[in-house]
Amino acid sequence: MKQVNRLDDGGRINRQTPLNFTFNDKTYQGFEGDTLASALLANGVDVVGRSFKYSRPRGVITADAQEPNAIFQVGSNDASTIPNPRATQTELYANLVCSSTNGWPNVDFDLMGTVGKVGGSAMPPGFYYKTFMFPQSMWMSYEKMIRKGAGLGCSPLQPDPDSYDKLNHHCDVMVVGAGPAGLSAALAAARAGARVIIADEQNEMGGSLLCSTELIDETAAAVWLVSTLTELAENDNVLLLPRSTAFGYYDQNYIGINERRSDHIGETNSNGTRQRLHKVRAKQVILATGAHERPLVFGNNDVPGCMLASAVTTYINRYAVVPGNRLALMTTNDNAYKAAIAWHDAGKSVVLIADTRPSADGFLVKEAMKRGIKVEFGHGIIDVKGSKRVKSVEVAPLSADGKSVSGQAVSYTCDTVASSGGWSPVLHLSSHTGSKPIWRDDIQGFVPGKTEQAQHICGGIQGVYDLSQVLEDGIKCGLAAAGDAGKNVSSLELLAPTVTKNIETPAMALFHIPHFKPTSRAPKQFVDYQNDVTAAGIELANREGFESIEHVKRYTALGFGTDQGKLGNINGMAITANSLGKTIPETGTTIFRPMYTPVTFGALSGSDVKQLFDPARFTAMHSWHVDNGAEFEDVGQWKRPWYYPKPGETMEQALARECLATRNSVGLLDASTLGKIDIQGKDAREFLNRVYTNPWSQLAVGKCRYGVMCKEDGMVFDDGVTACINDNRFQMTTTTGGAAGVLNWLELWHQTEWPELEVYFSTVTDHWSTMTISGPNSRKVLEKLTDADVSNEAFPYMGWIAAEVAGVKARIFRISFTGELSFEINVQANFGLHCWEAVVAAGQEFDITPYGTETMHILRAEKGFIIVGQDTDGSVTPQDLDMNWVVGKKKAFSYLGKRSWTREDNERTDRKQFVGLKPKDPKVVLPEGAQIVFDKDQPIPMTMVGHVTSSYYSACLGYSFALAVVKGGLERKGQSVFVPLADGTTIEAEICSSVFYDPKGDRQNV
Repeated sequence: MKQVNRLDDGGRINRQTPLNFTFNDKTYQGFEGDTLASALLANGVDVVGRSFKYSRPRGVITADAQEPNAIFQVGSNDASTIPNPRATQTELYANLVCSSTNGWPNVDFDLMGTVGKVGGSAMPPGFYYKTFMFPQSMWMSYEKMIRKGAGLGCSPLQPDPDSYDKLNHHCDVMVVGAGPAGLSAALAAARAGARVIIADEQNEMGGSLLCSTELIDETAAAVWLVSTLTELAENDNVLLLPRSTAFGYYDQNYIGINERRSDHIGETNSNGTRQRLHKVRAKQVILATGAHERPLVFGNNDVPGCMLASAVTTYINRYAVVPGNRLALMTTNDNAYKAAIAWHDAGKSVVLIADTRPSADGFLVKEAMKRGIKVEFGHGIIDVKGSKRVKSVEVAPLSADGKSVSGQAVSYTCDTVASSGGWSPVLHLSSHTGSKPIWRDDIQGFVPGKTEQAQHICGGIQGVYDLSQVLEDGIKCGLAAAGDAGKNVSSLELLAPTVTKNIETPAMALFHIPHFKPTSRAPKQFVDYQNDVTAAGIELANREGFESIEHVKRYTALGFGTDQGKLGNINGMAITANSLGKTIPETGTTIFRPMYTPVTFGALSGSDVKQLFDPARFTAMHSWHVDNGAEFEDVGQWKRPWYYPKPGETMEQALARECLATRNSVGLLDASTLGKIDIQGKDAREFLNRVYTNPWSQLAVGKCRYGVMCKEDGMVFDDGVTACINDNRFQMTTTTGGAAGVLNWLELWHQTEWPELEVYFSTVTDHWSTMTISGPNSRKVLEKLTDADVSNEAFPYMGWIAAEVAGVKARIFRISFTGELSFEINVQANFGLHCWEAVVAAGQEFDITPYGTETMHILRAEKGFIIVGQDTDGSVTPQDLDMNWVVGKKKAFSYLGKRSWTREDNERTDRKQFVGLKPKDPKVVLPEGAQIVFDKDQPIPMTMVGHVTSSYYSACLGYSFALAVVKGGLERKGQSVFVPLADGTTIEAEICSSVFYDPKGDRQNV
């Protein structure tokens, strides 16, 4: 297969490994080391896609992450397909299949392309809002047509066959960018003994050195590059991450990095992960992200064949691809001359260099002239002719400031146009942290502003572009970062190679090339290629009153595409500034946000998918429950025994048996799933005082207390028993489903509101296995398992002791959620099953009966104990629950939620209050969640006054009962309420106390 634009030698490709690939159903060939973009250019493919709005033909324009046009659908099937990867960053692999994301019936002949022929005049900014407003009833029809023409790639339709993972890292110095600045910084920091991570989005580290020309003293730099990479790779304290994009920079020096581990190998990789998310916390961060070249804005600058000058240089030197035959170059600076020199040295024709500056005599300018390349100073390309490929350019003389055409245009035949308007520092990551960019006139670009992060910047990101200065800048930055990380840097030598400094003529501040006609009537001059935003569109937005750059962005869609304004934002700001008669710093810049480039959902999810997305959690006794026929329910990810039916038993029969056994002898519950948080620190008591509604300062060691937590609005959030282990240590229990939320709540208040308190939290739910024995014979069972004195006198209610149970160290808590004499045995989780089986064996003579969550609910409801999340819904206070006894009364005692109880709404007498309900028919069980009314004869819509929160039939009581919240319910005891059902019938019930069983609590205190 003939690669018409491939040079016979050179480049960093492996010609021994040809690779076939398919683009838009046609087969082409490239080489190992190619990107998809370089391979297409090598094969002479001009049109790679169509623009989003006007469906104009588009070709490759860049060689990096800025690419707005070459956005493809990659993959051969509905499972492995990837929407919208940039061809410039997609490494070629054998049998790669890709296609353009738009263009119908194909990119070469697109029926929507007729829109592009009228373009700006027919579809200006705000076109949809102005055109489709009337008639309003037609909008749904309009929307279908608009959506059909919108969008880029397609999401996969089948499950992803690949796997992904995540890693957490800590390091002294995190370096983002492995160009000469980043590598020299990493080397300096590593030699100082720092732990270093360096990441770069390219497959090879080296940055600009990988595609440099031979015009400067590259020999020393090449030797330095090889030796530096070798030394870094051999240093155990250094982690090199190529193919890794730092997509986000967050608070406290937290960096998100997406590593593409096997995307370059093929569609699927069964031997490992496809992508890996690295979550890095660094003491010091060095941003060595370099700079992006920006194009100039001129007439028809989107025709395929129009490219960045640096992209032309890259394709020639790195990939041995000359993307055309006749080049016209326009530049405002010396650096772009490299493209013309490389083009000429590759044996192709450079028809013209149009330098917008009045004159220039830098090193590269002289090198171009030595080769006989025609240079026209004070000139610019004002228009490009061609449709699917550049045919010619119109070149005209410019005024001294470059803002107007000052003479006649001359036509030059060419097939490629390269332009360079200078360089824009890649400051995206610094913006993520809230750092406001600062404009610098000397480099005509924004640089990172002040930051609160432990951050350093070096190289192109701060406008340093000369190689010798870049290397020295990197060394200084690396040493500073290592020193700030606490490493000794005093004895390190200068590490930079000696590189010739090349003299340059200062660049010209020019962004928008003028035309003979006003911008509104000139050929379309594109600023944002992907969204078809033109200079005329931006000026129109300004005339219509959109003057803030953020408003201009949203009205025109400037910077909204997958490149997120990397290519066009500065030009758009400059055009806005000129239109408004302001300077660029006065106009300002939009703020970049994560992600730097798109990140797949697979990488963000990692292994947290399928069964790991919502993982099932099992207690240490799970196998016993399975073996003994338990039915399970999911509670907070845990598989909890629901009930234990015997052969031939219905659920109702099993529940009755379990309840009666617990009330009359002894029952056994696996309570391991209750949330457990270990709280330590000298201020632990004070912290508990602030988060619970009752005081904790006087709780003695060895004692337990029930507590209620409220949110700031005074509504009940969670509850549980907390035990005092010693004066500076407590163990808090929470609801099973609320454990994670409570821990987050505690950390939130400690870190953001009360950081002065010395207190620490550790989740220990998984560390302990808990088995609760309840019932009149529970003490007799426990006495068979421990030598500790568990009598009522030695071990009273709401206390705890450390003891051995079944030969295992344990904590035994004397607390009860059933209203019966109860003991909670807590052992290290590895001994959970052993102790459970020992308890079962010890209880055989008392017919010990295991019971599940449903029986637990019945037993606690008989006692009127609430379950947060079932009997509460985030809208009830402790007072609503008739729990004033758990509220601290002292004026000086302040805690979360207390102030909110004085709000007028919380003091209403008709608030929903917690009560019991006894159906008039003792065999009828009220539906949970059913609404309650006072007047059963009221016409629909009836006034709802509350709802049923819990409802059961009690084998112990011999009748059904319910718990509910009813407006003013505490003052309505003895009155009847009604529960209307969906079938039209109504159930009558009497409001009563919420405590149905042993109201004095005698049974739990024996």
